[in-house]
Amino acid sequence: MAFIEISGLTKYYDSRAGRVEALGGIDLSIDEGTFLGVMGPSGSGKSTFLSMLGGLCHPSSGSLRIDGIDLYRLPGEKLADFRREYLGFVFQSFNLVPYLTALENVMLPLAVKKMPTTEKRQRAGQVLERVGLKARAGHLPGELSGGEQERVAIARALVNRPPLILADEPTGSLDSATSAEIMALFAELNAEGQTIVMVTHNAETTSCFHRTLFLRDGQLAGGRDAALPDA
Repeated sequence: MAFIEISGLTKYYDSRAGRVEALGGIDLSIDEGTFLGVMGPSGSGKSTFLSMLGGLCHPSSGSLRIDGIDLYRLPGEKLADFRREYLGFVFQSFNLVPYLTALENVMLPLAVKKMPTTEKRQRAGQVLERVGLKARAGHLPGELSGGEQERVAIARALVNRPPLILADEPTGSLDSATSAEIMALFAELNAEGQTIVMVTHNAETTSCFHRTLFLRDGQLAGGRDAALPDA
């Protein structure tokens, strides 16, 4: 069984102008350890697709299973638990708390964990070291560069050790050199076995992906298999 199984996934919205179909019957299987890229023009359904994978947007019809768990059959509290345990989110806007240090931002997903604060700090510090920011742990987001803030966001997504990372345009606000560094970090994480689904508009990033899916008007327009990125 594939790690992610999507069948007939549809999402539509009703408005005064009529029904708008954001996604139209997506069928897809994703194996564990895949680095999947999702591309398409603005309004193609990329963000809706990622939101559904993240348990944030109920489908109008269809099913979505991750590790055999039917996401949208879970009651609200169980779905929230699933997101905490299974998913790590990385956003273009970083979404860091400005008055917390890098270390404290990374610790946030551990707030509900029943573990000593010293252990939480240790784990957050280890993940910051993994993304190359051990020396910046005590700095506020405003004291970090854009690339450093993105690395903090990646560390925060990793600190719960989730099986799946969902990234929404993580290099969209970065310059080309910093974008390449961030993509190299994602490729390293994937080479270690991390499953990653990334929405991007940057065609230069596709060399890192095992597969690239193209959405247009809520439909799956095609895809390709790609070679593993060089280590």
